[in-house]
Amino acid sequence: MALYDTVSGEGGGTRSLTRVERFFPDDEIIVSKTDPKGRLVYVNDIFLSVSGYTERELIGQPHSVIRHPEMPRCVFRLMWERIGSGQEIFAYVNNRAKNGDHYWVFAHVTPSYEGPGRLVGYHSNRRVPRREAIEKIKPIYGALLSEENRHADRKAGLDASCRLLNDHLVSLGKSYDQFVHEL
Repeated sequence: MALYDTVSGEGGGTRSLTRVERFFPDDEIIVSKTDPKGRLVYVNDIFLSVSGYTERELIGQPHSVIRHPEMPRCVFRLMWERIGSGQEIFAYVNNRAKNGDHYWVFAHVTPSYEGPGRLVGYHSNRRVPRREAIEKIKPIYGALLSEENRHADRKAGLDASCRLLNDHLVSLGKSYDQFVHEL
């Protein structure tokens, strides 16, 4: 495998993937806050350190700037459905650093409110994930991504991937939350 793989990015551009994994200390938490549309309004120092971006490069950008192309879109659809309805979500996420390296996190995303019912954005804490959980989730994410890419129509691929995830959960007899927390 090449040291650098070029992939199509969101929005049509291309960026390189180094296939190098970054790590951060177990006692650190990556924190970010976004506005209701998912644009970054706050990032902490560990976010900057691990992602390789500067604060100036990130503030105002969509949080998806760190989206790794090997992450299935259905996971983000589920996330937006959950947080959009006022619920929290936990997920294992593979992010892409500015230089093309990647880093896995165990994310906890919640809506943020100011006063009763006034959504002001979203708050995300990301911790170091358990390696055993990453090894279990990788083949599942690979199958979901393959299903998404199997369809010429992106929406059809996303819908099919979401059905595949749901079918997997049904076959396990678990909710998404049970599944994630038991990995």
